[in-house]
Amino acid sequence: ATEDHTERRILEEKFVDEVTSVVESGGTVLIPAFSVGRAQEIACVLAAYHFEYPIAMDGMAREASRILMNYLEYLKDPRLFMDAMHMINWVDEWRERRRIAKKPGVIISPAGMLKGGPAPFYLQIIGKKPRNAIFFVGFQVPGTPGRELLEKGRCVIDGKVRKIEAKISFFDFSSHCGARELKETIKMLKGRPKVFTIHGAEGNCEKFAEWIRSEVGLEAVSPNPGESFVI
Repeated sequence: ATEDHTERRILEEKFVDEVTSVVESGGTVLIPAFSVGRAQEIACVLAAYHFEYPIAMDGMAREASRILMNYLEYLKDPRLFMDAMHMINWVDEWRERRRIAKKPGVIISPAGMLKGGPAPFYLQIIGKKPRNAIFFVGFQVPGTPGRELLEKGRCVIDGKVRKIEAKISFFDFSSHCGARELKETIKMLKGRPKVFTIHGAEGNCEKFAEWIRSEVGLEAVSPNPGESFVI
């Protein structure tokens, strides 16, 4: 609620360019991604830009993708989704994981914050070489291995501190509105509704509520955890 996201086209182009650069230099890109939504979104972005190199998908992201293929009528662009799915190498055994982690290409795998799934396994291999890269594509909650890796270049995996030599970057793919869209939405509200600001980073909900009260003149509340309201 306090920041705008990077313009989508610019974000996608930069992401694909950097992924391509790493792979063409002989590296492997690990993309820790949320299993439902973000993993498929990243695959579709690569497909839309005609990415020509190997893409692997692992863990629950693989299973979620297979389920989505049965419900194409609910997708915004089913043709692009299926193009992306046909580009993917589905990983389902450890021997294959070890093999692809050492070859140039892209690996999309949960967990998005490195808290579980196959991603920590891949990190231990891919993270050892500077030619490789770890590209985060989702918000990293403070206290998670992903956030620690972004801030410090190291994280704890399987009880051990792992120093990562690979390139580490964050790309702001988000399913949420930025500050501009949220403020525009509030200004479009009819009548005099009471606004509750929730689901934001620490301090952001209160700042947004303050903006609503001062700039729009509506009653706005940033609830505390466990606080109840009768609507």
